[in-house]
This record gives sequence, structure tokens and C-alpha cells, in this order.
Amino acid sequence: MAENDLIPVDIRKIALTSTFCAVVVGNDEKEFPIYIEPAIGAVIKMFIEELEKPRPLTHDLIGNILTGLGATVMRVVINDLRDNTFFARLFLKEENELGKKIVEIDSRPSDCMAIAKMTKSPIFVTRKVLDQVGNPPA
Repeated sequence: MAENDLIPVDIRKIALTSTFCAVVVGNDEKEFPIYIEPAIGAVIKMFIEELEKPRPLTHDLIGNILTGLGATVMRVVINDLRDNTFFARLFLKEENELGKKIVEIDSRPSDCMAIAKMTKSPIFVTRKVLDQVGNPPA
């Protein structure tokens, strides 16, 4: 996946009910919904609104582990859409006295978006996915 194939997007809105959650992702060119579990939608909303939580949530734990390991989130990429299911990758960078390492991890878009909002990291979508959304299958 080439750098020039990555299109910056952000979470434009969250439609959250007790039975579903639609996270509308996009930019000025296009917006599209990603349907996720309501619990993860509530977590993303907490990170966006920077709400205080009484206890660390799972994504807070992940953030604490990354900090403890000296890793930072470089970016999140929504990189594929197959059978109405989105796929994403989490890119981490670790730098220490031994050098620099970049790790790419397969992840659900919902978890990636929560981590991106928690760490204030950028979210991208590939041109291929952006061209697919909202268009009838070929």
C-alpha cells in the first residue's frame, strides 16, 4: 500500500443506539458508514469527547501497554472491504537504543478507530476502499 494511496479521513458522526452503531467516516470527498458493536461505538464516543472514565477500559489498557513498551501509534488504515465487511491495519512504531521498528497489525476498524481517537492518531482509508463505498458491486 503506497503512501499516495492513503486518503485522510475522520469520524464525522456516530449514530449510537442500544442495538447498533454506525460510525460515519469520511472527508470532504465522501462519507460512508461502518457498522460496529454499540459498546465499541460508546468507547469511541468517550475518546472523542475526552470523557473521564472511572476505571480503565480495554482500549486504555492497550494504550498503557503500548506506552510501557515504548511504542506509538503511527496511523490507522481502513484497507479493505469484502462482503460488506471492512478491514483495517494498525501501524505502530517502536524506537529504542536498538533501533526503529514499524509493526503492522490486522485489526477490526472499530478497535483501530478507538485506538486512533485515544492516541489522537490519524485515520486513513485506501483509495480502493473509498472508491468502493457507496457504489454498487461490479
